[in-house]
Amino acid sequence: QVQLVESGGGLVQPGGSLRLSCAASGNVFSMNRMGWYRQAPGKQRELVASVTRGGTTDYADSVKGRFTVSRDNFKNEVYLQMNSLKPEDTADYYCYADVFDARTAVHSRAWGQGTQVTVSS
Repeated sequence: QVQLVESGGGLVQPGGSLRLSCAASGNVFSMNRMGWYRQAPGKQRELVASVTRGGTTDYADSVKGRFTVSRDNFKNEVYLQMNSLKPEDTADYYCYADVFDARTAVHSRAWGQGTQVTVSS
């Protein structure tokens, strides 16, 4: 199993920046793609950004050019640098990791508990 713990959320003014971190523990060698989802009040959870073990990234159109996802495979951490934040970025942000158990050949997804980001003046 993989456990994920996020940190770095908070309150920031429009135009400001925040950096989210997510630390993984447990069977980290089974992790493949990692990334971030977010869920705003009354809305569905949406994919924000993801990164493969090799460093290939993917972003939602709404955050391209403003957010940067990265990971440190030695520290087993994934990050989300958020710049030029807008009020519409306000949401709970969840870290995830796609996991493959070679012993059982089962794919699954691990989730963090979420961290709140509020963009407001």
